[in-house]
Amino acid sequence: MNKKLKIIISGGGTGGHIYPAVAVAQTLQRKHPDVEILFVGAKDRMEMEKVPKAGYAIIGLWISGLQRSLSLKNILFPFKVIHSVWKSLSILKAFHADAAIGFGGYASGAMLYAATMKKIPTVIHEQNSYAGITNKILKNRVDTICVAYDHMEQFFPARKIVRTGNPIRQDLNQVEQYKAAAYKHFGLDAGKKTILIIGGSLGARTINQSIQQHLQQYTEAGVQLLWQTGKSFYQNGKTLVSEKVKVYEFIYDMHLAYAVADIVISRAGALSIAELAYVKKPVILVPSPNVAEDHQTKNAMALVERQAAILVKDGDAMNTLADEALNLLNNEVKQVQLKNNIATFDMPDAAERIVDELLKLLRKD
Repeated sequence: MNKKLKIIISGGGTGGHIYPAVAVAQTLQRKHPDVEILFVGAKDRMEMEKVPKAGYAIIGLWISGLQRSLSLKNILFPFKVIHSVWKSLSILKAFHADAAIGFGGYASGAMLYAATMKKIPTVIHEQNSYAGITNKILKNRVDTICVAYDHMEQFFPARKIVRTGNPIRQDLNQVEQYKAAAYKHFGLDAGKKTILIIGGSLGARTINQSIQQHLQQYTEAGVQLLWQTGKSFYQNGKTLVSEKVKVYEFIYDMHLAYAVADIVISRAGALSIAELAYVKKPVILVPSPNVAEDHQTKNAMALVERQAAILVKDGDAMNTLADEALNLLNNEVKQVQLKNNIATFDMPDAAERIVDELLKLLRKD
């Protein structure tokens, strides 16, 4: 493999698809410094901002998912798919791609489908314990399927499956070393306990409303909140800022956020769980009910069954989340149990494993 590698990476829609893709790109660059990487995403989705911020070129496809409710937008869906596959074929031809790797989302579906049409080596990565529709459609066409959870044979051909784990951003290594700097960065008191609230890259309405409703309960308990609201709630959330409540639309310095967190309240996206396992933080998971096949609840239950997390259902969060959080914050024995058990889900070399699978295909080619 002496020639310069050209790899297409596709996926997006949420941080759960984008950040693992960027982590794999960074690992590819480390192993092959002269590799040329091109990202392909969906126009008007968050990858079009986040990927260039990470230093990579990206092309957007005219593609979006089916609306769950009756919508005129659904009439355009088949035309968008056809257009995106044809655009993907032209991108592959112009770029002279050696391989393509997909991380989920409709853009990934179009690009990886096109790559299989051209017999280009392909890998897909499934982050969740319940496979997404795009990856299920691609399962018989691609060469290798990298997964993060056991028992994925129910969705994919067993002979193609490799358990790699979920890649995480590289700046999370040994977050405790950043503690002093992190308290200063966020303007928090190192002598007080801190709860980190992360509702995923797009925010989480139920978690946000629960925090707002019980804000006095947290502050009276002497607790500090480091709160990522997401875009839709931020204008509301920033009116609640105080000495003990720090509000951000999006936290870019997550290594600092994890460093100060005594416990975490989080959605149960695959990337969030992978990061929490890596940094070994006690967590209360509030799975989003607004995802395909309720896969966040399935992700959460994989941890709860091994006493690695506490589960609060979305419908119960308004009534019980504050009590659960404060009880956990005051129970150090439970915190240690959760830390030790969530650590067993950590696969820190996931990006390396995925890159190795990709390179294996290229050696075979």
